[in-house]
Amino acid sequence: MASNPLEIYHFTLNAITVAWFAFAAVFLLRKRPPQTSPSRRDLTSLFGFFLQGCAYALVWMHFARLPQGNPVLPWIPAELARSILVIGLAAGSVWLVGSAVRTLGKQWAFTARLIEGHHLITNGPYAFVRNPIYTGMFGMLLATGLAFGYWIQLILGILLFAIGLVIRIRSEEKLLRSAFGKEFEQYAQRVPAVLPGIY
Repeated sequence: MASNPLEIYHFTLNAITVAWFAFAAVFLLRKRPPQTSPSRRDLTSLFGFFLQGCAYALVWMHFARLPQGNPVLPWIPAELARSILVIGLAAGSVWLVGSAVRTLGKQWAFTARLIEGHHLITNGPYAFVRNPIYTGMFGMLLATGLAFGYWIQLILGILLFAIGLVIRIRSEEKLLRSAFGKEFEQYAQRVPAVLPGIY
């Protein structure tokens, strides 16, 4: 790795950029299952999706005018520790999202929906959190905000993301409750929504 704070900082930003390409590839390059018509859809989740997009835009907004090194952590040990944390968090988030999308298969969609023959998925990463894609998305938000080092934008981004997250989860889980009833309620009682011990 680089030997001064500025080099470490730029290495970290490059790694985050690569992670974002990998994150996008999970969705864009996934194996397309046969087209299935939704039996029920809840478009409320689109507003949550919009807020999450705004949160990402907020943490990326300084990319065009990067500072000469991290404005918060200017010395090598702190910069190196931050770099390891950020890269590990981004890599773990991409892996989690990829695993969740593969587990969902044809049931994955941008908007909340149920399809014919919909199953309640509780295996793979869904055995640990009910919404592992959102956990990974939050990890990417956090890794990006920490990489750039603009704390105000990161805090505001987290708030926006959290609002969008709650909207999307409520929208999706309303459909799942209507379809699976007690089975979903039991699953929701034993498995956290996004972050174990928090939500």
